[in-house]
Amino acid sequence: MELLKYTIKDEKGRLDKVLTEAFKQFSRSQIQAWLKGEHVTVNKEITRANYKVKENDEIIIDRPEPQVIEAIAQDIPLDIVFEDDQVMVINKPQGMVVHPSMGHPDGTLVNALMNHSDKLSTINDVIRPGIVHRIDKDTSGLLMVAKNDESHLFLAEQLKERKALRKYVALVHGVIPHEKGSINAPIGRSKENRQKQAVVKDGKPAVTHFEVLERFGKFTLVECQLETGRTHQIRVHMDYIGFQIAGDPLYGPKKTLKGNGQFLHARTLGFEHPTTHEMMTFDSELPEIFVETLEELRKNID
Repeated sequence: MELLKYTIKDEKGRLDKVLTEAFKQFSRSQIQAWLKGEHVTVNKEITRANYKVKENDEIIIDRPEPQVIEAIAQDIPLDIVFEDDQVMVINKPQGMVVHPSMGHPDGTLVNALMNHSDKLSTINDVIRPGIVHRIDKDTSGLLMVAKNDESHLFLAEQLKERKALRKYVALVHGVIPHEKGSINAPIGRSKENRQKQAVVKDGKPAVTHFEVLERFGKFTLVECQLETGRTHQIRVHMDYIGFQIAGDPLYGPKKTLKGNGQFLHARTLGFEHPTTHEMMTFDSELPEIFVETLEELRKNID
């Protein structure tokens, strides 16, 4: 156990929000978990997350030892678009996390992959076997999975050299006036909110190309092509130019459309096969909720 101590000075508001600001090295979900697990006391008393802090409150977090995360095989259905002895292409559903973490110890794509195959690359440690690249939990679509370390290195190099093809379809707020464009803006951790990424001067280079597919009354359907692959890249870049992705709980207006997360789908994936060196391109259909939403938006225009 590790004790973290903090004294309220002029802060105001809920305990969970104040602690999130005070301890930026931890996520709000982690702070919430400690509160729920009764690891936080205020003036030596267990207190709820919605407690309104007062001046001179003495707060102690009895921080538990971090859990050891292990990846285990679980019988979870997989939508396999392609598979041979070198690589797999998986169509990940919205809501599925790619690999285990503190907040998601199981039920992930990795758990499903381990149940499906005992041949997965080992380069990205024991909780990320086979995982060459990731997409967010609430982003759906295509991912490449390596079945051995040689294929993993080959595929990862294509991503690094910007040779792999990755196209996404996104529904964004607002009507984009021009037909296409490129966003070249570095991305790094947000200095205001550690759960977010942001365009920052000292960030890593990030380039996103976009093209308008369809316009609606208050929304635009776009195709985004990644040149780089930074965390939350499309979500951050579209927010940066003022067209936030619909349904995005972190970067966009909340609950504007029915759904369970951002309307962002990794539709097209292309890469050179590790052994045959054939250029392979795969496409996937938009999720049902995405299709239904587009149909509703079209009806409102007519």
